[in-house]
Amino acid sequence: MLDLGVDLDAWPWVWLLVSVVFTLVEVTVLGGSFILLPFAVSAFLAAILGFYDVPIEGQWAMFVVGGAAMWVGFYRWAKSFMRSDLPPGVGADRLVGMTGIVTVDIDPDDVDRRGRVSVDGDVWGALVEHHVILAVGTRVRITSQKGTRVVVEPIGPTDDGTGGLIP
Repeated sequence: MLDLGVDLDAWPWVWLLVSVVFTLVEVTVLGGSFILLPFAVSAFLAAILGFYDVPIEGQWAMFVVGGAAMWVGFYRWAKSFMRSDLPPGVGADRLVGMTGIVTVDIDPDDVDRRGRVSVDGDVWGALVEHHVILAVGTRVRITSQKGTRVVVEPIGPTDDGTGGLIP
């Protein structure tokens, strides 16, 4: 029999204490990250086994093996929610590749960043990577996104035949 210097009648209470401490640490310190929660649950189950006079080896097996099994289960479950491959149209880069129309001139030297582009009915702050000014009415393609602004490039001529480019 396993002897750890603790009275066998005290083990259920030890498991309950471990369960409560792990739960409190999980909620307060770890912010619900499911790191200690499986072991808190397995400690609670070990306490139930202890109240039913299951040998201490069985209680420890429930705590260690049961906690590890639940941890692996939680890990796989959480991993399914943390995929980095988002479907198209979701996330910060959803505008990349879309086209829009310049509504306020975009000047790369404008420190106030006043340039605007209308994309799919929404108006976005816009930047241009190349040293070129894009005039109102220029058709543009979004190449990337920097914070709350889109980075654009011209894609075709406008009605005035200049392509919207001002050298």
